[in-house]
Amino acid sequence: MRLPHSHPLDLEHGRIDLSHGAGGRAMAQLIEDLFARELGNEFLAQGDDGARLPACTGPLVMATDAHVVSPLFFPGGDIGCLSVHGTINDVAVMGAQPLYLAASFVLEEGLPLAGLARIVASMAAAARAAGVPVVTGDTKVVERGKADGVFITTTGVGVRLAGIDVSGANARPGDAVLVSGPLGDHGMAIMSVRENLAFDAPIVSDTAALHGLIADLLAAAPDVRVLRDPTRGGLAATLNEIAHQSGVGIVLDEAAIPVRPAVAAACELLGLDPLDIASEGRLIAICPAAGAERALAALRAHPLGTEAVRIGEVIADERRFVQMKTRFGGRRMVDWLAGDALPRIC
Repeated sequence: MRLPHSHPLDLEHGRIDLSHGAGGRAMAQLIEDLFARELGNEFLAQGDDGARLPACTGPLVMATDAHVVSPLFFPGGDIGCLSVHGTINDVAVMGAQPLYLAASFVLEEGLPLAGLARIVASMAAAARAAGVPVVTGDTKVVERGKADGVFITTTGVGVRLAGIDVSGANARPGDAVLVSGPLGDHGMAIMSVRENLAFDAPIVSDTAALHGLIADLLAAAPDVRVLRDPTRGGLAATLNEIAHQSGVGIVLDEAAIPVRPAVAAACELLGLDPLDIASEGRLIAICPAAGAERALAALRAHPLGTEAVRIGEVIADERRFVQMKTRFGGRRMVDWLAGDALPRIC
């Protein structure tokens, strides 16, 4: 039942104030006129503190992620769609079909309602496109200066696919390391805005939901052992995590690692290593070498994996080093990122 509001919500000129998080009429109006209008579905319509969901068959997977991007809007996306894609991907790389999302918003006093409406609309469009609805949520408002516009935390639930066993602990010596496309687009799209960099070919975030790509890959190559999305810390941090989990080493071929020229140029200008830069729509897959071509064919047949390539192999190495064969025939270590070269990017 719609609550009687004395004034309509001014989505064009209005701003968030503390009353929008106080639990009263203003907060109810914000939820009803903005969040429920954009994200509405049968579960949100229940109107309770949580969502009653149908029973699931199979082991459940849950993942959660906080999104604190600056700027909130960037080439190729915004914090709204990113918050949907990021958590869907965290569930999907566990070998699961994502089913539902929960969303928590921390809003800063003074945030323009027009900007919030744009973010929520983007989030709703991403959830609809992915077929993964936001079924419950929460909103809080903090005083001016205590946040940076809006922070969004999303939690996802999915069901693990039958017969699939992927984990960062499963890599074995001899396995092939694959990536679904060029690396670093998301991180450098953010940095190009922050640093006011302009290139002949604009850098656009690769943010995307990967569960469809992963489902096609696993259908064709169910023996895939490891799936990860190289987000914060990029390829370097992700592969080091896998090497430590599995107790193996990894050797990369520098010439095979795909990086767009504009991203490489921006990294060189800013003194950054493309291997440390986040992607939000790329997939790392590790599989037995005998099945690598079959897995690559499945990736390349999907719109999000047309540029998939093999970039290296897993080796036996008790030190758990990640190394790279350089273009000049030498080798160098690919270490964890020291510090935080790119804060607030996802």
